[in-house]
Amino acid sequence: MIQCKSACDPAAPEDGRRILVDRQWPQDCPKAPVPFDAWLPDVAPSTELHQALMAGQLDFARFTAAYRRELTAQPVHWWALLQYSQTEMLTLVFTANDPLRNHAVVLAQWLEEELDRYQSSSSPVCYRDEFPEY
Repeated sequence: MIQCKSACDPAAPEDGRRILVDRQWPQDCPKAPVPFDAWLPDVAPSTELHQALMAGQLDFARFTAAYRRELTAQPVHWWALLQYSQTEMLTLVFTANDPLRNHAVVLAQWLEEELDRYQSSSSPVCYRDEFPEY
């Protein structure tokens, strides 16, 4: 199971493994004691994509599509999250202001879809169709 929580929300025992999925450390969070089990900045959208969203150059639908392309291209960044979510509650912690329209929600949906694909097949997911030029 996967859920998303704001970095401002207090940790709870039912959160399971708490992973910060932003490129920047939350300004209001102390670095010790660390309120997260891990920090995976590389799973966050690229700086360019994030800046385009913040500048209004992309609407959320286009941002989502672009971020999903980034995730497709870099499974090494999110593969461990898939493993965690199979055995325990996984909480993706984000710093965005909007709890419904942020990259952690997109990532959670992506991971849920990957879990469905992974569990329904006997071999790893193939992304060849995603990159026809190769």
